[in-house]
Amino acid sequence: MPKVTGLGALDSGVGAPGAVIVGIMTATVEPTADAVLADAVRGFETLRLADEVEAGGKGANLGELAFAGFPVPPGFVVLRSGYLEAMRRGEVDVELAAEHRQALAAVGDDKELARRCDRMRSSVAVAGMPAELRDAVVAAYHGLGDSSDDGVAQDAVPVAVRSSATGEDGASASFAGMNASFTNVTGADAVVEAVRRCWASLFSPRAESYRAERGFTEDPAMAVVVQRMVAPRSSGVAFTADPSTGATDRVVIEAARGQGEVVVSGAVEPDHYVVSKGELRIIQARSGNQKFQIIAGAKGGDRRVAVAEAAGQRVLDDDMILGIAQLAIAVEQHHRKAQDVEWAVDEERRCWLVQARPITTLAKPVPAAEPVVGTPLVTGLPASPGVATGVARVLSGPQEGARLRDGEILVATMTTPDWVPTLRRAAGVVTDSGGATCHAAIVTRELGVPCVVGARSATSVIADGQALTVDGTTGAVFAGKHARSHPAGANGLDRAAAAPVTATKIYVNLAMPDVAESVAAREVDGVGLLRAEFMLTRALRGRHPKDLIARGEQAAFVERMADSIGRIAAAFAPRPVVYRATDLRSNEFRGLIGGSEFEPVEDNPMIGYRGCFRYVHEPEMFNLELTALSRARDRSPNVALMLPFVRTGWELERCLELVDASPLGQARGLHRWVMAEVPSVMYWLPQYFGLGIDGVSIGSNDLTQLILGVDRDSRLCAEVFDEADPAVLDAIETIVRTARAHGVTSSLCGQAPTSRPGYAEHLVRMGITSISVDPSAVTQVRHAVAAAEQRVLLHAALADRDRP
Repeated sequence: MPKVTGLGALDSGVGAPGAVIVGIMTATVEPTADAVLADAVRGFETLRLADEVEAGGKGANLGELAFAGFPVPPGFVVLRSGYLEAMRRGEVDVELAAEHRQALAAVGDDKELARRCDRMRSSVAVAGMPAELRDAVVAAYHGLGDSSDDGVAQDAVPVAVRSSATGEDGASASFAGMNASFTNVTGADAVVEAVRRCWASLFSPRAESYRAERGFTEDPAMAVVVQRMVAPRSSGVAFTADPSTGATDRVVIEAARGQGEVVVSGAVEPDHYVVSKGELRIIQARSGNQKFQIIAGAKGGDRRVAVAEAAGQRVLDDDMILGIAQLAIAVEQHHRKAQDVEWAVDEERRCWLVQARPITTLAKPVPAAEPVVGTPLVTGLPASPGVATGVARVLSGPQEGARLRDGEILVATMTTPDWVPTLRRAAGVVTDSGGATCHAAIVTRELGVPCVVGARSATSVIADGQALTVDGTTGAVFAGKHARSHPAGANGLDRAAAAPVTATKIYVNLAMPDVAESVAAREVDGVGLLRAEFMLTRALRGRHPKDLIARGEQAAFVERMADSIGRIAAAFAPRPVVYRATDLRSNEFRGLIGGSEFEPVEDNPMIGYRGCFRYVHEPEMFNLELTALSRARDRSPNVALMLPFVRTGWELERCLELVDASPLGQARGLHRWVMAEVPSVMYWLPQYFGLGIDGVSIGSNDLTQLILGVDRDSRLCAEVFDEADPAVLDAIETIVRTARAHGVTSSLCGQAPTSRPGYAEHLVRMGITSISVDPSAVTQVRHAVAAAEQRVLLHAALADRDRP
C-alpha cells in the first residue's frame, strides 16, 4: 500500500526565530496496477524535470522541487501514458485527433469551435478510465492518508486535482488556467472523476484557441497532478523577475487570504509586494481589495466566504514577505532561470510550494518609452506593456465575447481563461480586479496585448463605445485616442523603444494567418519558417487529402490555401516569407478524416514516409500545394519555398522536377530552400546548391535527434537530447560554413536560441545569416544577437590591434 512518511517543520531563518516556518512533507507512493498500466501513476519523489513529456510541466516541476528538498505537499501524477491508453482502449483516439485538427481550423468561429469541443469532451467521457488505472489512482490516493500525524482517514484526504498537459507550464508557454483544476476533492470516486474531467478539459474552446494563437498544432495529451491540500491562511504567487518590465533584480509577490485561486484567476485585487533581491528589502507594498476568500467546505469542495478584515490591512507581514521571497529566489537558483512560483502559508505559518514554472513572458528590459500625457480616467496595475487605442467594449462575461470587434478595448470586471477566444481580438484589456500575476495578465503578455488590471472602477467609469487609450506600461487608462499609440512588440514590450539593429536577421516562426498582421508589426525581418500544417488541415477541413481529391474539391482547397499564405505574405511584404511544404508524418495523416483508409501503419513514422520522399511517390497533394503557393506569389512575390526532410540528392532532384513542372516553377525570382534535418545533408549540401537551392534552414530538433540517435519525445532518454552537444554544434557549423562558401543564405529554427543562454552567440560566431524563433522570443533573441555581434567585433578589433 502507498505510504506517506514524515511531517515536520523547519525554521526558515528569516527575521525573528519562528517568523516563517517552511514545512517538509515527503511521500512514498507505491501504485499497484497490471503490467499494461503499471507505470502510469508515479509519486512526486520519482519524477524530475526530464520527465516533462510524460508528467507534463506541472508534474515534472513538482517532482524536481520535491527532489531538491523544497517544501512540497505530497502527491502523485497520473501520467500522459495513462490518458493515451485510456483513449486507445476506449477507441476514441483516432476520432479525437481528427476532431482536434478541425477544432483548430474552426478557431474564430465561436459556434463551430464550441460544437467541435463538445464532441471531443463527449468522446473522452465515453472512453472512461480503464479499471487497472482506476485501481492505481485509488491506491495512490489512499496512500496520501496513511500518515497518522493528522489522523485523516484514507478516503477523506482533501486533494487538489490539477491538469498537467503536454507543453503546460513549460518554458515557452504557460497554458495559464487553460485546463481544469479542482481543489478540496475528497473521496476516491471524486478523485477519479476529477482526473477524467481534467482529461476532458484538454478540449475546451479556450484551450483550443490558446493552442491556435501560440501555433501548437500537435495532438494534445494530458497528465494529471493529485496533491494533498494545504489549508491556507494566505496564498499567492511569487515571480522572481518583474513580469511587466522584465527587471530581474526583484521578486514580485501577490497575496490574498484563503486559497490562491482568487489570485491566479484575477477574481480579486491581491496585495502587491516587491522585494529587492540584492538587499532582500521590501521596496513596495500595496494593499489590495479582497471582498471574499475561498476556503475548504465542511463536506469537501470549495466555499466562498466574506473577508472580515478591515480594508487596507495587509495579508502578509514583512517577515512572511521576505521568507517567501527567499524561497522563490532559491527555486530560481536551482533552475537557473526566472520562475513563477505558487505558494501557500498554513495556520502554523509554514510555507508550502504548490507549483513552480519558468516565466514564459520575460524578455530583456528595454528603455521605457515616453508615457502618455494627460489625466487618467482610471488607474490600475500595469500587467502587459504597450499602448493601445480603440473603442471600449464593456462586457459582463465571456458569453458576451461576440460583441467585441477586432481592435476594440475589452473592459470587464475580471477575465478568466474562458475569455481567451475574445482576448485574441482585443487591442487592449482593462479589468476591475486581478493582479500582475493572474492568468489573464500572463496570457495577455504572451499575446502581446497591452493590459491594465485592478483598476477597481473601470466597468462603472468607462462607457461602452467610449474611445480609450490603454497604457499597459504605466497602468493608466485615458479617455480619447492619444497621439502616442504603438502596438506591443514581442513579449509585450513597447515598440516605441527601439530594438537594436543586427547584421544577423531575426525571423519568426508562424503557423496561423490570424496573427500575421500583429506579428508583422513587430521588429522582425521576415518569416523564417511558415509551417504549412495548420493551414493545410484548415483548408482540408480536417479531411485526408486523398479523400478531398476523390470528392473533386481541389479548387476549393487551393483557394483556401492561397488565401491563408497570401494573407501572411501581404502582412510581411516586402520582407521574405519562407513557406515550408507540408511535413505531416503518416500517423498524423491517419488522424485526418478518412486517413485510416489511405495511410500505412509505421513503427517509426518520425523517420518514415514523409518529406521529399513522400512528394515524389504521391505528387497529387504536393502539386495542389504548389499551385496554391503560385497563386499567393502572384499577389505577394516575397514567398519562398522550403522542402523538408531531404535525405538524398536523387529525391531532391525528383522533387525539384515536380516544382519546375508546376505553375510555381515558372515564377520569376523564386527562392528554393531545403531544411537541414537529416545528417546526410553535410555530404549532399554542395550538390543541393548545384541543383539550384539558394537557402538552407537548420531544423535543430530533428537534426539533434538524428545525430545523437535519440527520440526527442522520449522521457527515458531526455537527458541525452541536447542541441548544444558538441557533435550537434559541429554539424551546424559545417552546414553554415558550407553555405557561406557557396554564397548561400543559412538560417536556424528551433528552441535552443530561446531556451539556452549563449546559443545565439555560437550561431553568430559561425556566421549564420538568420535565426528564426517564436514571436514571443523575438526581443530576447534580438538583444542576445546584438550583444554577441558586439563581442565578436570587439574580439576581432583586439586581435587586429595585437597583430605584430
